[in-house]
Amino acid sequence: MRPILMKGHERPLTFLMYNREGDLLFSCAKDHDPAVWSADNGERLGTYRGHNGAVWSCDISRDSSMLITGSADQSAKLWNVKSGTPFYTFNFDSPTRSVDFALGDKLAVITTDPFMGHTSAIHIKQIARNPEDQTAKSVLTITGPVGRINRAVWGPLNRTIISAGEDTIIRIWDSETGKLVNDSGKEDGHKKPITSLVKSADGSHFLTGSLDKSAKLWDTRTLKLIKTYGTERPVNAVAMSPLLDHVVLGGGQDASSVTTTDHRAGKFEAKFYDKILTEEIGGVKGHFGPINALAFNPDGRSFASGGEDGYVRLHHFDPDYFNINL
Repeated sequence: MRPILMKGHERPLTFLMYNREGDLLFSCAKDHDPAVWSADNGERLGTYRGHNGAVWSCDISRDSSMLITGSADQSAKLWNVKSGTPFYTFNFDSPTRSVDFALGDKLAVITTDPFMGHTSAIHIKQIARNPEDQTAKSVLTITGPVGRINRAVWGPLNRTIISAGEDTIIRIWDSETGKLVNDSGKEDGHKKPITSLVKSADGSHFLTGSLDKSAKLWDTRTLKLIKTYGTERPVNAVAMSPLLDHVVLGGGQDASSVTTTDHRAGKFEAKFYDKILTEEIGGVKGHFGPINALAFNPDGRSFASGGEDGYVRLHHFDPDYFNINL
């Protein structure tokens, strides 16, 4: 499985996302400029210039016409995917972390970090059909928990919002009232900050990754813990195959905490696990530094990883991959 190496960012990668058709791959990094690539051959198609800080996350509308990005420059931007121009900027009082379009693309959830006396917050914004009608009006603002929310996504039918972050607790909020519906208990939950959260293709369950060197699979409606996947280093990114019962975890010690004597240093691999049996089934090496971002193509036939080394690696699976027997 020869990866395609994509060099377009000057700084570490933070987030990767495919569009619904799986022909485009969007990447965010600390270098201010999100990029879009051909998911087939890794050709760079364009760059979105306009942010003045690290870009932490992005999402793409269902028809691939609109991109939303969240940045440390205290803004979230809506972009025309084709032209690369930003057509609206949501400004906040603190850095923007996570962005996610609702089903139907009429709403977006945007989280902001604790900053200068502001606590973390979850903002629900209306997204106009016509870019010229776009306003900054918030439908709802939920004051978040202490510490940063690293990821917030919509639950089934846009009725809830699932958030997770530094305080290790997963919360489910009512998206109409902003009331807390459910949260993960201390017994089952992560023991260190949650870095990543990704939903299954059908939205029935989701996967979280944490600095406690584990990933956990949860039932979306009940928040019941289904499975735990253990690994030997902090998990920065998680992804789930839409085709097979596979989950993939990426991470690694931060460069500052890797000692010269660490015999595993440099082995920053994306590790594959059987979703049901929780056993490790393989790994893909290649990055020089921790993996910060992972995404599966919606067709399940390829995946991408983004690292601290500034590279995006695009992997198309060999036929053998689809016949792995445990």
